[in-house]
This record gives sequence, C-alpha cells and structure tokens, in this order.
Amino acid sequence: CMDTQRNAEFLEEIKKRLNPDRLYHSLNVADEAKKLAKHYGADEQKAFTAGLLHDILKNTPDSELLQYFERNDIMLTETERASRKTWHAMAGADFLRRELHVTDEDILSAVRWHTTGRAGMTLLDKVLFVADFISADRDYPGVERMREKAYVSLEDAMLEGLQFTINELVENAWPVHEDSIRAYNELVINRKG
Repeated sequence: CMDTQRNAEFLEEIKKRLNPDRLYHSLNVADEAKKLAKHYGADEQKAFTAGLLHDILKNTPDSELLQYFERNDIMLTETERASRKTWHAMAGADFLRRELHVTDEDILSAVRWHTTGRAGMTLLDKVLFVADFISADRDYPGVERMREKAYVSLEDAMLEGLQFTINELVENAWPVHEDSIRAYNELVINRKG
C-alpha cells in the first residue's frame, strides 16, 4: 500500500537527519500517536506518519533553519524569531511539503503545530501534540499521570502540556508564542464542568 511505502521512504529520510536519540523518540511518538488515534477515532495511518516526521529538522542547526526560512521567503514574527524551539516545526512542515512532497494537509498541520499548539486544533493536531509528551521514551516527573490523562481526555492532557510549556518559558523569561496562549485560553474556556 502507498502509505507503507511512503513511510519506508520517510524512515530513510529521518535516519539521515536525526541523531539516534531523536530517531528513537520519533519512532516512539509515531507508535503513541497511532494508539491515541485509535482511541479517539482519528486516522491511525496519518497519526503514525505525522509522528514519524514531526521532528525531521530537529537536529538541523539554527543557522541552517534561518537560511531555510530566508531562502523560502518564510517570514517569522518577532516572537517566532526569538523562539528557537519552534523553528524545527515551522521549517519541518514546509520542508515536508516542498522537499518530500507530502500533500496531506492534516499531517502538515499536525507537524506545524506540535510545539506551540494553536486555537482550533484538529483531532490529529491534538493527537500528535499529546503523543510527543507521553511517548515511551519520555521520562519526566508526572509523565505517568500525563499518560493516564491522555486516554481519559485529550483536551485535559493538552492543557497540562501547555501549562508545563508556558510555565517553563515564563520561569526562564523566554517569550511565549501567541499561538500557545490562544490554545491554552481556548482549552480553559471550553473546559467542561
């Protein structure tokens, strides 16, 4: 089937670009995204592929990512320019479209927003965002609670992920991406109960 064939190509591509730890992480996120997709009724194949590809440019040096943005006329906002941790997601989604000819908008969107989140996230966006926090290789205080939460409510898990991210940024006096604030506000406002 076409998807399996493409995933084999994608695997070769990420092997070239990622260090062993990041490759291991990407494979784990792909597996976790597929499980979450099955649980919540999202497309399992797309979830797996998005997980595989989400960090494709994570080990690319910042200077090369900046050159990539310039070369492809991708304008960064002031916040984005100051938020290096978001660059691999922005460049990654564009790279997948431009260089690897990924045409599926759901996959491209999930990769694009997996670090910051955004308001109005799709089910697949949410699946990848949460899978990235709870994949088998992740080991941080609270990861077990996060894993449990992820299978009860994707939104609650996302909220916890965003709280963690925003708190870390604030504590280090780093800029918080506007899209993360919008994602956070939307989740809090729409909370049930």
